[in-house]
Amino acid sequence: MTTLDLPAAFADSPARALVCRECGHEVALSPVHVCVECFAPLEVLYDLDKLRSVTRQGIEAGPHTIWRYAGLLPAGQDLATRVDLGAGMTPLRKADNLARALGMRTLWVKDDSANPTHSFKDRVVSVALSAARAFGYTTVSCASTGNLANSVAAHATQAGLRAVVFIPNDLEQGKVVQTAVYGQTLVAIEGNYDDVNRLCSEIAENEEWAFVNVNVRPYYAEGSKTLGYEVAEQLGWRLPQQVVVPMASGSLLTKIDKAFGELTKLGLVEDAPVKVYGAQATGCSPIATAFENGWDTVRPVKPDTIARSLAIGNPADGPYALDAVRRTGGAMGHVSDEQVVEGIRLLASTEGLFAETAGGVTVATLRQLLERGQVDPDAETVLYNTGDGLKTLDAVAGEVGPTATIAPSYSAFVKTGLA
Repeated sequence: MTTLDLPAAFADSPARALVCRECGHEVALSPVHVCVECFAPLEVLYDLDKLRSVTRQGIEAGPHTIWRYAGLLPAGQDLATRVDLGAGMTPLRKADNLARALGMRTLWVKDDSANPTHSFKDRVVSVALSAARAFGYTTVSCASTGNLANSVAAHATQAGLRAVVFIPNDLEQGKVVQTAVYGQTLVAIEGNYDDVNRLCSEIAENEEWAFVNVNVRPYYAEGSKTLGYEVAEQLGWRLPQQVVVPMASGSLLTKIDKAFGELTKLGLVEDAPVKVYGAQATGCSPIATAFENGWDTVRPVKPDTIARSLAIGNPADGPYALDAVRRTGGAMGHVSDEQVVEGIRLLASTEGLFAETAGGVTVATLRQLLERGQVDPDAETVLYNTGDGLKTLDAVAGEVGPTATIAPSYSAFVKTGLA
């Protein structure tokens, strides 16, 4: 596909091409994700003049969703092809109780469990499927550790698209049910996420389907930028001093960092340093391990953790996450499954917020980095919670339960000593 035959749905897009993240080779906007020159990943390249037309006032006048930032995204400007379930503008919660528990001055939790399918994946899927429709696809697909499958199935159903989604066969039952309930096709694979992803790459070469994390990945990934845009807007158009982000592929962290850079470059916020911190579970911590060892490459691992939404053993954006964290002066950490559960319970017991296992990873890693002196407790910090705890009940089911079980009588109640 050339610039001349680009679909009309991209006419108002600020995106002008795809560019290789390594060699800088440019190609026309199209459903491709790998550079033909060096086989490195492609990302969206924008027309700076179009981006400069975006103003705070224009954003604030937009819808109460990610699409208020349509002028900064690669697809979805055409309402006829936009796919929108209302993702975005999720709460930025002032977490004073958690801050006191951790010994911090100012802490916020960006709570993406409030999205339509209860995870941040609704942001990336909304953009990816908008691009897929603009390119003329009628079938969409993905490899997923659960949350992405939920979101693709839901958005495809609303948009009248066919979805075929692929998951490892050992996912949490809540995520399996939440995907299947939309009536789309769900295929469980006997293997881990990396096995599923390899299969999807093969299918993508032979089927005219839009795989959100394969051939339309450059557009899909840009949806994560809205988590950076929203935090800045919700803070009154300024940047936080520190952010703590869970890592699976590493893409979310890199795009939040990219968003802060774009807002600064466009003059929408004042230039200010933001330290970026990454969090992983020890049972699948290839990026954090590379950081700890000072490596520039990320060595694949076999996942073994309850934090299945982060269980990507061969993370595509790992090297770029390392670059972002090192460039900003941040750090990375990884925590055990026991610490993940402690993190879930700490957030719930202090802020009344029930996070999925990825949120437990992020809270526990923040505590770990504070103990190591790698995070400034006096700096304004935003912690990203990317999903709802109801998706991963098994992680805490054996740890919590009724305080007491009694007969339905006042005397029985008195005996508990709770009065």
